[in-house]
Amino acid sequence: MPAVHRDTDSRACGATTKSAQSRNVYVNSLLWSINGDPNSHGSGALSAATNNVFIGGIAVCNDKDSAAPDDLCPPLGGAHCAPDADGGSSNVFVGD
Repeated sequence: MPAVHRDTDSRACGATTKSAQSRNVYVNSLLWSINGDPNSHGSGALSAATNNVFIGGIAVCNDKDSAAPDDLCPPLGGAHCAPDADGGSSNVFVGD
């Protein structure tokens, strides 16, 4: 099972996740990230891979979930075009 991805956990491009929607569900004292949360480079919305846990009707995100390109995709390219979740809780896991 994948680790829970949270606010300030890392992304593949070096950014961190910004929990823009969840305001009351914490994992290890950090907000749990949910589908659509951006990263610190702007944009980069997470795409939840599992649909078995929800916060406010929105699927939660886990380590290695994919993400839309962030604002540095053009012109820098590379990992900014796929700033997937790249970190999470060391002791809380969820998934299929």
